[in-house]
Amino acid sequence: MSNQLQPITESDEVIAGMLEHASVPTLMMSIVHLTGDTSILRGDIRPQKLWINEYHGGLSEAQNQHIRSLALQALRAYRDRGCTLPTPPDDATVLEMMSVIAGEPIPDEYVPMMLEELAIDGRDHRHPDWHQPVAPEQRLGFHVLIIGGGMSGLLQALRLKQAGIPFTLIEKNDSVGGTWYENRYPGCRVDIANHFYSYSFESEQDWSEYFCQRDELLKYFRNFAERHGLTEHIRLRTEVVSARFDEQLCLWQVELNSGGVRHQLQANALVSAVGQLNRPKIPPIAGRESFRGAQMHSAQWDPAVPIDGRRVAVVGSGASAFQLVPAIADRVKELYVFQRSAPWMFPNAIYHTAVTDEFNWLVSHVPFYGRWFRFLICWPGTDGSLPGIRIDPNWPHQDRSVNAINDEMRSNLIEYMRQQIPDDPALLAKVTPKFPVMGKRMLQDNGSWLQALRKPHVELIAEGVEQIDASGIVGSDRHYDLDVIIYATGFHATRFLWPMEIIGRGGRKLADVWDDEPRAYLGITVPDFPNLFCLYGPGTNLAHAGSIIFHSECQVRYTTACIQRLIETGARAMDCNRVTYDDYNRRLAAELKTLVWSHPACDSWYRNKAGLVVNTSPWRLVDYWRWTLGPQDRDYRITA
Repeated sequence: MSNQLQPITESDEVIAGMLEHASVPTLMMSIVHLTGDTSILRGDIRPQKLWINEYHGGLSEAQNQHIRSLALQALRAYRDRGCTLPTPPDDATVLEMMSVIAGEPIPDEYVPMMLEELAIDGRDHRHPDWHQPVAPEQRLGFHVLIIGGGMSGLLQALRLKQAGIPFTLIEKNDSVGGTWYENRYPGCRVDIANHFYSYSFESEQDWSEYFCQRDELLKYFRNFAERHGLTEHIRLRTEVVSARFDEQLCLWQVELNSGGVRHQLQANALVSAVGQLNRPKIPPIAGRESFRGAQMHSAQWDPAVPIDGRRVAVVGSGASAFQLVPAIADRVKELYVFQRSAPWMFPNAIYHTAVTDEFNWLVSHVPFYGRWFRFLICWPGTDGSLPGIRIDPNWPHQDRSVNAINDEMRSNLIEYMRQQIPDDPALLAKVTPKFPVMGKRMLQDNGSWLQALRKPHVELIAEGVEQIDASGIVGSDRHYDLDVIIYATGFHATRFLWPMEIIGRGGRKLADVWDDEPRAYLGITVPDFPNLFCLYGPGTNLAHAGSIIFHSECQVRYTTACIQRLIETGARAMDCNRVTYDDYNRRLAAELKTLVWSHPACDSWYRNKAGLVVNTSPWRLVDYWRWTLGPQDRDYRITA
């Protein structure tokens, strides 16, 4: 594990000042580590149930000050004895600690997953281990090609390096970083708190904000590649044109394009880490090619295009627009936001808030503070929202919600918006979604969206764009004269691995097998495509819980274990058997139909042209974590 603690040398007064910025429930856990005394876990001060983006446990100020006083005493003693710790708590105590900070009992089935994620023992529990001795020539004779240098691809590269398995990583851009390299529009930032949106074994760094902006995230992933010596295995500005599985040799024959130069590469295994949201999509709007001004997709932001003092339109009101519009509103002369469907927004007062130096001091000096703060973020987003998004067929208000919990959430969120714009019922009507809560991606909001829309030179037009002409957008009742059109219109989300041509056994093309309904076992493997593994594949997007990095760590562990299994057994190929694949996808489709994303009013990028949800995972995190601990022989066809 990285990010070793720094010794405490500061005075009592300085330490006390740092503690004023602490999350008190987190601090309570550190006190147990500092003192070995567990009585604080059974005292009168009990944090309330954790909620997303709330870090203080609902404690009174008197209770907060009492805990800070205990922490000061414990840190003083820790400093004065040379920063040594007593015997670490055993698993039973750690479980008790988890339940106290969570404000509720942690169910038994979650304990192994959360112990692994918490990693109190300082170990990276997802580090690949060999189950039996493997000769160096066995490992060195097996080569893996990773496609994509974003978050998942870099993690896969590290795990292969740790296992001693040769690999090459192909990246189409001129830098690693994936979505955090490509998306550079103003306001671009993460919407999962950084202390959880980071690798489990490298989370405790000095983030400048709780929800960091694009540049800092790109730096994190670039530094990760450098620090772990991955760059020497990476080929930038290179794309995979096609990959064909050679059934005689049990090898993938891959055609690459590097700056217009085609060349070949052989690999024993192919790992797709291209993601779901990396090929921008602009709707086929009539007359778009006639517009004389500047046009760009938000994911292809051109900083050379002047927007200051210009008349600008943003087409779309999803996640990118939600960040972009407030960031440029004060720069432009006129701003028109074309909204086909209003999004639900989730209150988050600290969405743009800077992390204080004092907070970062706590993470880097107080034992296990960073680990428990990560747990505090992680647990509220672990499966707890599933009851609120399950369709109750007997619920009488299907036009607005899917069950009683969902309906209460709807009322609360509408009231949240009403409080921001109490004197503007017309705008409230425009920004109130016409579909149930969580039917599409929930957006983090600190008030900046509605503040931007209320500016006198900003207008929200509650309609899509049907026609563009040489000078702007043709609306239903007027013409909008424009200098710049920005498309925040999403991606070709259901076209997985596109535009690559992937050819498996018997000449089967993956694009034909999937057509518009991509499926994979666990989102990772597909029958007749041996030694092909997908990261962030079909049915693995998270829309109800967790962090996509958590999911990727599960998928990378599973993929690495499959590759190790091939090497350990001397097998040449493995692909998911048809029975396992069909059973899994029947259960997946059936489960998805019970959840809000399948509600008729929820037309989102999660769905294909036929209206089936194909991108998003319906599973509890704990189940997916358990299923991806490693492959089962019964699920695979093995070529000896």
